[in-house]
Amino acid sequence: MNILLAASEVVPYAKTGGLADVAGALPKALTRLGQRVSVVMPRYNLEAVLGRGERMPGELEVPFDFGARRSAVYVDHSGPAPVYFIDAPEYFFRGKLYGEPDDAERFAYFSRAVLELVRALGEQFDIIHLNDWMTGLIPLYLKTAYAGDKSFARTRTLFTIHNMAFQGQFSPELLPKFGLPGWVYSNDSGLEFYGAASSLKAGLLFSDGLSTVSPRYAQEIQTPEFAYGFDGLLRARRHDLVGILNGVDYDEWNPANDPFIAARYAIDDVSGKRECKRDLLKSFGLPEDLDRPLIGSISRLSDQKGFDIVLDAALPMLDRGAFFILLGSGADFFEKRFQALRNARPSQVGVFLGFSNELAHKIEAGADMFLMPSRFEPCGLNQMYSLKYGTAPIVRAAGGLDDTIENFDRIWKTGNGFKFYDYNSARLLEKVYEALMVYADRDLWRALMLNGMSADHSWESSAQHYIEVYDGLARRGVSARGLCT
Repeated sequence: MNILLAASEVVPYAKTGGLADVAGALPKALTRLGQRVSVVMPRYNLEAVLGRGERMPGELEVPFDFGARRSAVYVDHSGPAPVYFIDAPEYFFRGKLYGEPDDAERFAYFSRAVLELVRALGEQFDIIHLNDWMTGLIPLYLKTAYAGDKSFARTRTLFTIHNMAFQGQFSPELLPKFGLPGWVYSNDSGLEFYGAASSLKAGLLFSDGLSTVSPRYAQEIQTPEFAYGFDGLLRARRHDLVGILNGVDYDEWNPANDPFIAARYAIDDVSGKRECKRDLLKSFGLPEDLDRPLIGSISRLSDQKGFDIVLDAALPMLDRGAFFILLGSGADFFEKRFQALRNARPSQVGVFLGFSNELAHKIEAGADMFLMPSRFEPCGLNQMYSLKYGTAPIVRAAGGLDDTIENFDRIWKTGNGFKFYDYNSARLLEKVYEALMVYADRDLWRALMLNGMSADHSWESSAQHYIEVYDGLARRGVSARGLCT
């Protein structure tokens, strides 16, 4: 099949979260399985983007803003799948990827430009694989502005939900500017969502198929607690919805060949992990006490990620003697509180506010336990990285965390981590204390480490599942492309 994956961020060019990891790794796995894959993303004002790719001849003429705008296209052929960059400096040469007042307009333009790129390439794509609200208008454009266009005669769309919390809301008054008829907002199955239009709703309504990033999350988003108002729509489309667990790119995350860590190690010889712990402690200026348990965390600092209950549990956890190292950034409240914790316990706590890929690898390799107590977590990747590095995850049973982590049984020596269910600091502390107790028994701890390291969460299995979904969509036959007013 010929597949185009459209995403707002793609590793190694631009990243704010797990979406970029998926958009970077899935095309590689699909290509290895014999599929033809292309990727398209915005051309941001980032060194990793501007330094890659060659400008293609000509420009796209994109119908938008009551006229036509022109965009150059760059393409990078250095990887297994070509990556196309839509060049629109007025929209994408910004200080950050998201969080601008005109985000809806920026990504509406990107969505329209993706379809003009398809026309310019002159290829028939079987599948356009969309990701989150930033690409949610593409299936709506296909069923309005591009209805009957022969360039898309056999094209089907799959819309992957990475996080329901982000919905791409905008004023319906912008629809004409985007080149969309006003009636798509107000009809019975339109974009209206509590007084605003929603790009996420467009993707949920008009894509041919829906997926999300873990089986558990596919169930959760059909309930009011996790769906942010879309549970009824998702239940109505439940037969079109599938949960496919994200994979891990073991070319990037593997202690046997990781270039960022102090010593390489693998399941048959884990001795190098001790040197990685020494190096991590040194990196944060902490005492080189290699027998003291070290709990690490890498995350966006927000309520979603569970840092409110981490703060409540922090001092009792430290009072048990553990080190705690945090890499992340986010809400100002959390950044200040964790810096205050670092100042109060400078011999036990290390904090780096921001992001460093090198430090992320060092934490996965050097920590004994990885803390990930998310309020909700569509999939999560760090818990799967941790398993490969012999670092025991401590998680809340939400989304992909519940799918991938099994509680360790001290009698049978089964399981790969520690998970709790009720969202509160008391339940979190119980699992931290249990992990510390197991850590004190070196034979048990080694069994736990090896259980985690033996797991295979590579992308091949997930990519094969996507191929099956693509094939099912392609076999549906030609459906009505237009919408009635």
